[in-house]
Amino acid sequence: MSEKFTNTLGGFMSFPLNIPGTAYHKCLKDQKEALNRLRKIVKAKIISPEKHRGDFLDQAINDMDKEKFLSEDFLVNLLFGLLFASFESVSAALSLTLKLLADHPAVLQELEAEHEAILKNRENPNSMLTWDEYKSMTFTLQVINEALRLGNVAPGLLRKALRDIEFKGYTIPSGWTIMLVNSALQVNPNTYKDPLAFNPWRWKELDPLVVSKNFMPFGGGIRQCAGAEYSKMFMATFLHVLVTKYRRDANQVAHVLAKVALSLCHPLCCNSVSLPPLVLEAWTRDLSLLSI
Repeated sequence: MSEKFTNTLGGFMSFPLNIPGTAYHKCLKDQKEALNRLRKIVKAKIISPEKHRGDFLDQAINDMDKEKFLSEDFLVNLLFGLLFASFESVSAALSLTLKLLADHPAVLQELEAEHEAILKNRENPNSMLTWDEYKSMTFTLQVINEALRLGNVAPGLLRKALRDIEFKGYTIPSGWTIMLVNSALQVNPNTYKDPLAFNPWRWKELDPLVVSKNFMPFGGGIRQCAGAEYSKMFMATFLHVLVTKYRRDANQVAHVLAKVALSLCHPLCCNSVSLPPLVLEAWTRDLSLLSI
């Protein structure tokens, strides 16, 4: 299933030529296969005599009798959309964050200090991560923002012109599709000092009003990604587990991620590039920090 979603994403920005051998053709083919697999899962859940209340799909199926719009087709496409929107974006952002942390020991050191402080301030050292602890991760969120700024996970934002627009001597006709390459916006030297440097500390001084117009990894306005805060929370939780339960082995080099088939937007050329498997300093599990 993972491969199907990856291939679907690969043809998302391709030329729409539906003939065998093209990225667009493979995209449509893999999308169809992914939808068929999801349909089997939905059908199996629907015909099951047991009532499930374990996840989002279970709840949606239980509500089918109450809400007329909740059809089988709707659920299948909804699942595909949710997986499509979250599967590659979060994994791409985390992959880049790990690479940047491995290349910047000072950042990693401060990140570790912040999370060690969280552990020391707990009354119960074996308790789960709390919402208040997440909200206290100031530097962690700065690291996440800086990683998202440098390696935007989406190739661009698409909007349709509702009327003719005059912009710097050009006319954009009504009805045309406009693509904003937000990765270029986020490395603008007029907004960010030394824009290609990985510097999470810059977020202490940036004006929130300026940031709101020049930092859009999740889009903006009324169409901002609904999962923006969830994605940040997921990444922060992942980093918390990583730096508190694992330790780096500087003498060993290994694949942290076995396979990364991602497309990121390179901030210099704004073209989609394919990343090979990431090779970072190995993270080894510190068993002394784990509760059994």
